[in-house]
Amino acid sequence: MNFLGGLLKIFPLSSDQKSSKLGKTHQNGINNPDYNVKYQISPNKKTFKGKKPLIEGTKQYQLQQYAKATLGSGNLRLAVVLPDGEDLNEWLAVNTYDFFNQINMLYSTITEFCTPQQCPIMSAGSSHEYHWSDGAHKKPVKLSAPAYVDRLMQWIQNQLDDESIFPIKIGDPFPRNFREIVRTIFKRLFRVYAHIYLSHMSAVVALEETPHLNTSLKHFILFVQEFALIDQQEMQPLSTVIEALMKPDS
Repeated sequence: MNFLGGLLKIFPLSSDQKSSKLGKTHQNGINNPDYNVKYQISPNKKTFKGKKPLIEGTKQYQLQQYAKATLGSGNLRLAVVLPDGEDLNEWLAVNTYDFFNQINMLYSTITEFCTPQQCPIMSAGSSHEYHWSDGAHKKPVKLSAPAYVDRLMQWIQNQLDDESIFPIKIGDPFPRNFREIVRTIFKRLFRVYAHIYLSHMSAVVALEETPHLNTSLKHFILFVQEFALIDQQEMQPLSTVIEALMKPDS
């Protein structure tokens, strides 16, 4: 059994998040009404603001409340399914917003271990290296992991704040390429999970955050599988972990 497989056996998914030192962080995350508040990545990094709270009474706000209610039930498979009669783009938008905040929060717990010295290249193990590209450079740029994540989170936040891409007013249309935009965001967010699991799992275990990380990744994978947002090849770095998490008894 490899290292990650052993960790998943020793630290299986658990509904009792109170046993984790991340309990307070989790309470500020998925199931908390104040999920979308400003938070600090780390004392020495940029402060990323979650997109402003959705306006009460709007369709996206109602969908967000629905998502929180189903997550609170503990049924992750049900939580990712498009509610009957709802617009797919609205559902993708709400969940993009929430996964951005959630992964941002998870990464913030290990930033003291993820430094340019410790992680000079953004990678997922020894066989997968990620270079940054946002259209501003003709050629992808090789960055340290923290620099890559900083740029990624700022890039996503800029799109979330752009109402021509993520409209919040009733009747405003989504762009024609909205699904492709969402696919790119989720593909890149997956890389943060992969880096945490393959470069910082010892820190996660020491902080007793494994149950929360596993639950978060399982929710993420169920969502991207439900709407075919990430190609299978892109998820190969965590194939062993994903296989374990997707087992019926996990």
